[in-house]
This record gives sequence, C-alpha cells and structure tokens, in this order.
Amino acid sequence: MRTVALLAAAAALTLSAASPTFASVMVVGNDIAVDCSRAAFAGRYDRVSIETCTRALQEDRLDRRDRAGTLVNRGVMLTRARDYAAARADLDKAVDLEPTLGEAFVNRGVVLMADRDYAAALAEIERGLALGVDEPAKAYYNRALVHESLDDARSAWLDYRRAQELAPDWEAPRRQLTRFTVTKP
Repeated sequence: MRTVALLAAAAALTLSAASPTFASVMVVGNDIAVDCSRAAFAGRYDRVSIETCTRALQEDRLDRRDRAGTLVNRGVMLTRARDYAAARADLDKAVDLEPTLGEAFVNRGVVLMADRDYAAALAEIERGLALGVDEPAKAYYNRALVHESLDDARSAWLDYRRAQELAPDWEAPRRQLTRFTVTKP
C-alpha cells in the first residue's frame, strides 16, 4: 500500500481566507417559515430576514421538524451576522427539538470553529454527517477547515476532495485543493 504525504501550502492562501459554509434547512411549513428558509438558502442575514424567521417561530403553527429547521435557518443567519451566542442558542434549541437534524450539528460546528474550539467543532460536524444532511459537500468542506486548524493536512485534503466529488461544480473545495502538494515519502 502506498503512503501519500500531504503538505498544505500556507503561503498560497491562509485558512482565515477560507470561509465555512452553512447547512440551511428546507422548511415546507407555513408561509413565513418558508420565507425564512428561502432567505437562509439565499445567503441573507439582514435584519429583515432574521426578523422573518423570528416571526415564523412566533406566529406560524409549525410541526417539531419545521420549528427546528426554522431555528437552524435563523441560527445560520445569526452566524453569518457573527452573533455567535444567539446562533448557538438557536442551534441548541433545534437539537433539543429534533436531535436527528444533522444540519443543526454541522452549524453548531461552524459556531465552535468561530470560537476556535476545533475539537468540539469536529465532533459536531461528524455527528451531523452521521445523522445525514441534505448538502453533505458543505459538511465535508467545513470538516476540512477544522482538520486544517488541527494541523491534520491529510484529513483536510481528503475532506476537500470528498466535497469536490459531491459537488463538482462548486469552486471552493477545488480552490482549497490547489494549496496542497501530494508527495510520495
């Protein structure tokens, strides 16, 4: 069996330039919750979008999964807005409501990355992957970022490759892979 050594080229692009991605949840409940879901998928995190999610949680009659999904979507927006404490609170509530919602764990991992708690972030993302997510490429990409932060270049490279395989048209993992040099020891 061949062993492959991987070296991350630090000079080409620092990890801080790479941004995590977010796993939003498609909600099929009532109108306001659907608007919240669409805003999260569109990458919005303005005050009006966050308030839409809040209104959905207050006014819509949501089943447990859609309520948890709406909490995840608002948590995604709050994370984008760098309100990590509020995001974490929403994601924790989502997990309490629906402990099988993988996206909640992946996004908690992103919040933990922001706190530089990489070991905990890795555990959360891995739990989310084990539960299943609608967009696994994003979870693998985020896990790659965590592996790099933990100085595990080989695992990071493998996860970037997996993300690229799952989403071949997505530029971010391809760009990250260009920073690695694969050598035979």
